[in-house]
Amino acid sequence: NGATPATLTLGVGNTTGTLAADLNGRLAFERTFMVSALKHDGIDDIIATVAAALPAGPFLYPEDQAADVPVRVLAAEITREKVYLRVHEELPYSAAVETISFEDRADGSALIEQTIYVERESQRPIVLGKGGQTLKWIGQKAREELNEILGRQVHLFLTVKVDPKWQDSRALYAQFGLDFDV
Repeated sequence: NGATPATLTLGVGNTTGTLAADLNGRLAFERTFMVSALKHDGIDDIIATVAAALPAGPFLYPEDQAADVPVRVLAAEITREKVYLRVHEELPYSAAVETISFEDRADGSALIEQTIYVERESQRPIVLGKGGQTLKWIGQKAREELNEILGRQVHLFLTVKVDPKWQDSRALYAQFGLDFDV
């Protein structure tokens, strides 16, 4: 019928063979994968199967490019992730990160300055933490990931600012290539 072949992937930690049999009985899966991300079981098989099914063609991005977004945006997203990992219960989706500057230095390292925006003054101390410990953790974890992704040393400087209208900021949307008329 020309339909795209479908595969079924189930995590072994929360599934049983009966679930796989039941789903395979209902739908026509070309292949079923049982995986364990924790043990890395079955992952290589999925990657090989998907790679074999992809059509050959030219690279759409440079081979060393880790994402299809500018590195400034990627850096902001990594830091934003660390903010939410650390303060997600106290600050549910009330913060944004903007990369203010990204400088390639002569020694090969990168200097990145970012601002973490929160909506209320009462949220600023949550991001800072006692004696700046929360902000230090956020910066350390973001820097570690950026070092790995960029393949070079990153000097990351973070500031926290209160802006009740950060969600209306054209600059925050423009960095993602979005035209948001506020």
